[in-house]
Amino acid sequence: MSADAVVIGAGVAGLTTAVCLAEAGLKVRVDTERPLDGTTSAAAGAMWDPYLAEPSDLVARWSRTTLSELTALSVDEETGIRVLEGTQQSREPCDMPAWTGLVEGRLCAPGELRSGFVTGWRYRAPVVDMPVYLRYLGRRFMQRGGTFRSHRYATVEEATREAPVVVNCSGSGARKLADDPSVEAVRGQLVVVENPGIDSFFCDDTPGADELTYIYPHASTVVLGGTAVRDTWDLSPDEEAARQILARCAALEPSISTARVVEQRVGLRPVRPRIRLADERHADGLVVHNYGHGGAGVTLSWGCAREVTQRVLGR
Repeated sequence: MSADAVVIGAGVAGLTTAVCLAEAGLKVRVDTERPLDGTTSAAAGAMWDPYLAEPSDLVARWSRTTLSELTALSVDEETGIRVLEGTQQSREPCDMPAWTGLVEGRLCAPGELRSGFVTGWRYRAPVVDMPVYLRYLGRRFMQRGGTFRSHRYATVEEATREAPVVVNCSGSGARKLADDPSVEAVRGQLVVVENPGIDSFFCDDTPGADELTYIYPHASTVVLGGTAVRDTWDLSPDEEAARQILARCAALEPSISTARVVEQRVGLRPVRPRIRLADERHADGLVVHNYGHGGAGVTLSWGCAREVTQRVLGR
């Protein structure tokens, strides 16, 4: 066997796990169907934002670990991470989430609420330019001797012939790869525009909202979202959806209406009733599953990767 561990998948879950394993001293290879810029993670509009996910106690712990890691990385411009101030707001009365205590959150004053919103909270959190961040993780992985291979597996068991440890970070692909029918693809689309001078993030957090609306600024661009279409595997951009995204965001931030569109991105969020972080003993070694993060892949990435590494080292 040419590696101590093989990680399946090069999204944020796979790359972060690969970095942790390699920095723990293992010889690691990432096997991926798609290059870094072709993954769902590369298409994401990402910031640290704990979603309502199960198991809730572990999600809280994984989120705290990741917040610490992303905040530390934000001092390096090459990571694509910036800690910015912004708001989540709701068109219906609701409570401020408990996790805002980790980021010194406070309720918005009436003058801070946008038209049509009745409550909200202001806080500072890491906002992540995903293509830049994935390239950073890839470089960091290779600096520790990690390698990449373009390869598609039919089953997880097939990979156990490649290394004594296999970590399955295949995202929505786990539906077939791990024979897990509970995995559902939720199609997300966003629009990237040139940054007209926006320096704070915004997210519509109205409970049960039919549409996603968020504005995530980066150094030279702004990511606008978004959509959440269940059980749809089509990765082609929908022009009407893009027009609606632009219209919703411009209604909240008028400067967006004249910003030049740079690109559209589409990805498949790997949604599952419960995140699967579990290990299986096989005759040929250890398989650790790490998938089903839905839209919280970035938020949970370091926490899950650290736990995977502990399981592998304690095998």
